[in-house]
Amino acid sequence: MSIKLMQGNDAIGWGAIAAGCRFYAGYPITPSTEVAEILSRELPKVGGKFIQMEDEIASMAAIIGASVGGLKSMTATSGPGFSLMQENIGYAAMTEIPCVIVDVQRLGPSTGQPTAASQGDVMQARWGTHGDHPIIALSPTSVRQAFDLTVKAFELSEKYRTPVILLTDEIIGHMREPVDLPDFKTIQLPEYRLTKKDGEYIPYRNEPGDVPPLANFGVGYRYHITALFHDQQGFSTQRVDEIDPWLERFNSKLDKHLDDILMLEEDRMPGAQLAILSYGASARTSRHAMKLARARGQKVDLMTLLTIWPFPEAQVEALGERVDRIIVPEMNLGQLAYEVERMVGRKKVKRVTRANGEMVTPQMVLDALEG
Repeated sequence: MSIKLMQGNDAIGWGAIAAGCRFYAGYPITPSTEVAEILSRELPKVGGKFIQMEDEIASMAAIIGASVGGLKSMTATSGPGFSLMQENIGYAAMTEIPCVIVDVQRLGPSTGQPTAASQGDVMQARWGTHGDHPIIALSPTSVRQAFDLTVKAFELSEKYRTPVILLTDEIIGHMREPVDLPDFKTIQLPEYRLTKKDGEYIPYRNEPGDVPPLANFGVGYRYHITALFHDQQGFSTQRVDEIDPWLERFNSKLDKHLDDILMLEEDRMPGAQLAILSYGASARTSRHAMKLARARGQKVDLMTLLTIWPFPEAQVEALGERVDRIIVPEMNLGQLAYEVERMVGRKKVKRVTRANGEMVTPQMVLDALEG
């Protein structure tokens, strides 16, 4: 494709199409609505289906059903709608049904300010649905990354049979940048599902770290799906000897493959004793602050997280061993900073927070580097 001026939400829509998404169900909500708009126009052109649901609860239910039926499926929302989706996100996690949820974060709590930016859903993305469960959340810092990480979200979702959250924000969603997208024909994701009947099928085979393939409904297998604790065939059970092996496999399936899931960018400077760690739109502020600091003689490292969950514990711990202090800028009151503090200790972490709808500024980060 030729270079185009494109906003982040548009790039997400195109990324979904390039990844093979053929079903979208959603409810319009600022600042994510452009994702729905572009897919309502473009999905029918490639044989896909778009449906506007009555609310976000139904939207999640619809994409779960479409996924079981064999279609790569997605929805998009913002904070209040994301809250409504949590029960069905838990259902998708429990039943190991792949799907992609885009959360273009806005200022909250509650209705907040629909057009103001925030990164206030970081912990909701990890723990919004009740119970212990694995989850993947990715966070782009640019329009092109919004495209690339949408494609990656579909790949990871299918590969590990899990909901994947694209955790972006209003700034990335509405920012426009010139983007040169790849030819969609060059994007060929592997097929992880059973698309025809071939031997015995055990939908929830319990081998530690293993991810049994999902068989699409209609290919000849009969199996059960329930959000209750279930045996290897999918039928509800209260037997501990059946529940415990499932719990072990289910909660370790991402940990066994962190090298494939975790994505981050590092800009190291030899001898640096200060570091900035950030993500999303705040990472753009952080990079500018790093350049300003280096220009005036400070040695500063920068770590940008593209995978938020699972949290890159080993990488952050290594950063903490290398530097004396880590600055964590984010548009909330310190949600991801809790995780950084857990890995390196509170004394090493300096929070730079803003939760009023405005971006963290480079000067705020520079002041923290000095303090």
